[in-house]
Amino acid sequence: MLPATSPEPLTENRFDSQRRTDDALFTRHPSNPILSRKDWPYPVNSVFNAGATLLPDGETLLLCRVEDRRGLSHLCAARSANGIDGWRIDPQPTMTPNPLEYPEEIWGIEDPRITYIPELQQYAIAYTSFARGGPGVSLALTKDFKSFERYGVIMPPEDKDAALLPRRIGGSWALIHRPVTTLGAHMWISYSPDLQHWGNHKVILQARRGGWWDANKIGLCSPPIETAKGWLVLYHGVRQTASGSIYRLGLALFDIDRPDICLQRGDSWMFGPEADYERTGDVRDVVFPCGQTIGPDGDTIHLYYGAADSCMAMATGSIRALLSWLDTHSSTDDENAV
Repeated sequence: MLPATSPEPLTENRFDSQRRTDDALFTRHPSNPILSRKDWPYPVNSVFNAGATLLPDGETLLLCRVEDRRGLSHLCAARSANGIDGWRIDPQPTMTPNPLEYPEEIWGIEDPRITYIPELQQYAIAYTSFARGGPGVSLALTKDFKSFERYGVIMPPEDKDAALLPRRIGGSWALIHRPVTTLGAHMWISYSPDLQHWGNHKVILQARRGGWWDANKIGLCSPPIETAKGWLVLYHGVRQTASGSIYRLGLALFDIDRPDICLQRGDSWMFGPEADYERTGDVRDVVFPCGQTIGPDGDTIHLYYGAADSCMAMATGSIRALLSWLDTHSSTDDENAV
C-alpha cells in the first residue's frame, strides 16, 4: 500500500481524462458521412472540403469541392433544411474552372471558404485556384450561388487556406491565408482597401518544429468566428510520420481589433481522424473543415469537414466549450515556433 502522503500514479489517468475532454469538444453525427460521391447526380470521384453558410431562409448550403474522374476539381452546391440530410444537389457543377479568362484555374478550383459580408450584402468565397505555377488564392462574390463575380488571383502561388473576415479591420478588409515561403508554411494576415490590392502582410501563427502535432505545416480551417473574447480560429496541423501525414485540428484565439495578435494557442490537437471514413480514403488520416454554421443559440457549431479527401462529415461543438478548453490547454511559449 502506498503511504497516504505519496502522490497517486497519475500518468495514465491524466491522459485518459484529457482524451475524454478533447473528444467531447466535437461530437460526430451518427449519420456520417453525410455526403459522398454516391449522392451526386453526375459521375464524380469524390466530394469533400466544403464551404458552409446559412441562407436567409434558414437552409444550410454546402459549396462542395468535387473531384471529377480526371482528377480536377470544381465546386457544387448542396442545400438542406436541417444541415444533415435531405440534400438537394445542383444537377450540374455550380462553379467551374474558367481557364480561358482565368488561366490560374486550368487545373481546377478547390477548398472554398464562405464568409457573409453584411456591408456588401454578398457572400465572399475565397478558394484555391490550381495551375502550373501551383495553388493560389482566388476570390469571388455572389448573392445567390448561381452567378459569381470573380476577382481572380489575389494571392499568387504558393498560397491557399484562405478566408475573409466578415467586416473591415481599421478600415481595411482582412484575409487570413497560408503562403509557403522560405520561412515555412505558416498562417498570415493581409489587408486591402478594395479586395483586389493587398499588403501589410504579417505572420500570425507559425508551424511548430520538432515532434509537435503541428510541426510540419499549418493552415486555416473554417472562417474565424467572432466572439466577445476575440476571433476564434480552428486551424489544421500536419505531422509527417513513417506512414504518411496526419491532419488534425487545433485552436487559437486572436485579438478582436488586432487579428494579427495571437492571444491563446492550444498546446495539443483537439480533433483528429479516428472514424473509418476519416482514416481510409483517397488520402488517409485527414479531417479538414472548410466551413461551419452557428446555431440560433449563438453557441452551437455545426462543423462540416472533408474526411480522407473522399466524403463530407459533420460534427457538433460549442463555442463556449472551445474557449474554455483554450483557457486550460493553451501555451504562451513560442520557443518551439519556427
